[in-house]
Amino acid sequence: MPAPRPLGAVVLAAGLGKRMRSQRAKVLHELAGRPLVCHVLAALAPLDPDRVALVVGHQADAVRTAVAEPGPPGIRDLRIVLQPEQRGTGHAVACAAAAFAGFAGDVLILYGDVPLIRPATLRALLDAHRAAGADLTLVTLRFARPAGYGRIIRGADGQVAGIIEERDASDVQRAITEVNPGLYAVRAELLFQLLAELGTDNAQGELYLTDVVGLAARAGHRVHTVAAGSAEELAGVNTRAELAHMETKLRAEIVERWMAAGVTFEDPATAYVGPEVTVGRDTVIGPNVQLRGRTRIGEGCRLDGTAYLVDTTLGDRVHLLFGCVADGAEVGHDARIGPFARLRPGTRLAERVHIGNFVETKQAVLGTGTKANHLTYLGDCEIGPDTNVGAGTITCNYDGFEKHRTTIGARVQIGSDTQLVAPVSVGDDAYVGAGTTVTRDVPPGALVLSRVPQQQVGGWVAGKRARAAGTPVEAVAKAAPGRAPRRKPKAAPGRAAQRKPKAAPARARRRR
Repeated sequence: MPAPRPLGAVVLAAGLGKRMRSQRAKVLHELAGRPLVCHVLAALAPLDPDRVALVVGHQADAVRTAVAEPGPPGIRDLRIVLQPEQRGTGHAVACAAAAFAGFAGDVLILYGDVPLIRPATLRALLDAHRAAGADLTLVTLRFARPAGYGRIIRGADGQVAGIIEERDASDVQRAITEVNPGLYAVRAELLFQLLAELGTDNAQGELYLTDVVGLAARAGHRVHTVAAGSAEELAGVNTRAELAHMETKLRAEIVERWMAAGVTFEDPATAYVGPEVTVGRDTVIGPNVQLRGRTRIGEGCRLDGTAYLVDTTLGDRVHLLFGCVADGAEVGHDARIGPFARLRPGTRLAERVHIGNFVETKQAVLGTGTKANHLTYLGDCEIGPDTNVGAGTITCNYDGFEKHRTTIGARVQIGSDTQLVAPVSVGDDAYVGAGTTVTRDVPPGALVLSRVPQQQVGGWVAGKRARAAGTPVEAVAKAAPGRAPRRKPKAAPGRAAQRKPKAAPARARRRR
């Protein structure tokens, strides 16, 4: 069996998209969290094309950036081709001629604003094209009221004779219900030969790609058609309303697919799961959960609701409580996060870590079993296993010019309202007293304190209330009689010399 012919593709992404009423190029508008054109490239990737030309024009640099980050997976050779001026779809494809110089194979032509196209549909088109030994194959649709589409013109023998665009069609031709959605497979050698023969004798004065079909038929080349199975799959995005409709449809399809794979959605209508997200079986997802980018959710997890995760990985059996946000984070098995926690990029949490309410992490690595349950900021730090971080703790990582790191060892107890001024380290098994500001390294097993001595003024409240009420000074004194004198505070351990204890009274002599 001879080897299959090489496969190439031309994706048209140069249009303005005027009906979107937007300053952005139409193909840059997002569906399910990624640009429209990236959906089309993702559908091409499973066919393993040898070469893909992406034709750009309006906002060419922005489109180039969109497809380069993180890059279309499976596209080995992506070539960006510029259409310097908008002269029609035929001109756009002709701009890719140099990218296919010396290429002897089949070329798929598709549009960058048709995001629901499936790899299976592209494969079926290519297989039918090759099986029929055709020179040009196109997909056709049938509509009872086919407004806006070019009509398929067939001869008396039933063979395709050409395509007439709606603006150029007569009333009789507009009554034709078989239309062209714009998906082709063509021999590369023939494609660019026919493109060179296009003219502008039409209502818009442009070079129509659809005229290639008529040129091929009149020259005696074999033109083949394939009936499309789904009209919605081949629909282009022209307005924001159409984009919203596709968003709803695609979101429902993704959620249904994951439910079939063993994932529970408590409110499927409010779930948002991106096309590149994966979810393990027996995971339960509550209302208003958004999973975007390349987020990975393990098995047996529970996401209570109102969560927003981007490019985040959760291990197995992770419990994400209400109202959490995570971006670029990694969470180990059996961890418990939230409620109202925020995990920023660079967060790496090991197994059984607890991150509680109103805790924020950034570039933070936490060891197995470590807990930070309340009102804490952990930035640019590394914390060992089984450490407890008290409420109100802050790693002070920025000095106004540079970021610095804090290192905390294993089994450390960090008291509430602690500030660790980086760069600083706390050794294993150390204790940091509540209200301490740590500015120097703490050795393993040590206790560190920095507290202001406590002072008391007896009767102060009664006096303040009396003065506020305008009571005479004499009455104020009576309202707060006998203020206790201020006592000299006791010295903190290890800070002052201990007083010499009083000698014990001499023992009475035993009576003989």
